Amino acid sequence: MLDPMRLFPSEPTARAIAEKLYDTVRDLPLISPHGHTDPAWFAKDEAFPNPAALFIQPDHYIFRMLYSQGITLESLGIPQNNGKQQADPREVWRIFAKHYYLFRGTPTRLWFDYAMQENFGLKDRLTPENADEYYEILSKKLETPEFRPRALFEKFNIEVLSTTDSPLDSLEHHIAIRESGWKGRVLPTFRPDSVIDAEFKGFIQNIENLGAMTHESIVSYKGYLNALRKRRDYFISLGATATDHGHLTAMTADLDPGAAEALYQRILSGKSNPEEQQLFQAQMLTEMAGMSNDDGLTMQIHPGSIRNHNKQVYEKFGRDKGADIPSPTEYVRSLRPLLSKYGNSTKFNLILFTLDESTFSRELAPLAGHYPVLRLGPPWWFHDSPEGMMRFRETATETAGFYNTVGFNDDTRAFLSIPSRHDVARRVDCAFLGRMVAEHRLDEDEAFEVVQDLTVNLVKKAYKL
Repeated sequence: MLDPMRLFPSEPTARAIAEKLYDTVRDLPLISPHGHTDPAWFAKDEAFPNPAALFIQPDHYIFRMLYSQGITLESLGIPQNNGKQQADPREVWRIFAKHYYLFRGTPTRLWFDYAMQENFGLKDRLTPENADEYYEILSKKLETPEFRPRALFEKFNIEVLSTTDSPLDSLEHHIAIRESGWKGRVLPTFRPDSVIDAEFKGFIQNIENLGAMTHESIVSYKGYLNALRKRRDYFISLGATATDHGHLTAMTADLDPGAAEALYQRILSGKSNPEEQQLFQAQMLTEMAGMSNDDGLTMQIHPGSIRNHNKQVYEKFGRDKGADIPSPTEYVRSLRPLLSKYGNSTKFNLILFTLDESTFSRELAPLAGHYPVLRLGPPWWFHDSPEGMMRFRETATETAGFYNTVGFNDDTRAFLSIPSRHDVARRVDCAFLGRMVAEHRLDEDEAFEVVQDLTVNLVKKAYKL
């Protein structure tokens, strides 16, 4: 299924250089600083239940495409809010195989074919005819010790993997991993949306739970901020090196203490309007930057997604079910309050992501090419693709260079897709560098240094790993 020269330039000179570059990074360890894998997998180290539960049901890239073609989420066994998950996993797999043609030309196709060939030795394309055979082969292998989560972690040569966790999470699975004596490095990441975004389901109760966990009085803004600091400290004690923020906009604010207290009281009353809620999120991004400046956690901002766009799907299946849609995002004016306060600091890193590609050359690369705190995150989500990665290099490098970026992260819930995602990123970077060398825009010895940096060095530095 997989040509060894895939994703390299078609022009012979650039292709040959790309191939040489790739040979130096193909087997380097995987650094996965941002993702959504379940830490319970590594704490319990139990066998994955079946191929459908491993490949289809946790992967919104897969089931959103199927849903777009009229295949119901119920038939795919996607868990519902009422707890129902009534679907025969073998039949789910057959549905996937029958409609595998839908993924032609998508990165999902590259990722899945890689997983089949490299992990299971299956070199024929998935079809309705071989679906049952593949299901049996995968099921039997998933029962073996070699396909338990920890064994796969080691087989994939993952050096470090970060999860994404609520500030209300006890982090019990991370504690269990540490106490087990296993040497795999799985770290938590502080994602405070549930106690910062007033639109988040159960927000007021979440705030109360935050106060109870930290023994802080959340009736005042000062107590609320202290509670957040305590949870950050707890995450740091278990190895966290980063925070993550998924607001709709990149808007930040820097209110005086009295105005911030009054806004917080309005939010806490449960009677705030959308404008006040957005201002509170903006204020909290600046507060989080200040805390990162103090405690050293790398801060990631992921704006630009209108979450749960499909109301019916959200009401029946909940969050993160493939209905989050990109929206235009503005950064220059939005980030100015935060950057005015912390943009010249050398004490923390602020990584910016976008779903609005038009901002790379117009806003993000110029910002990162100036402010010491700023770095550009890699193409994310809908742009985590060969074309998206190449566009990123082409639009950002001329202004921000390579060294104001942070390498690659896979941002996935689908564990077995991690090696394939990194392989795609490495191939695309080698293709870009190979073309630059062939066009005499970069010396070949420099390209070999840069590709090492893009693969491992920049990500380790940015995330303090």
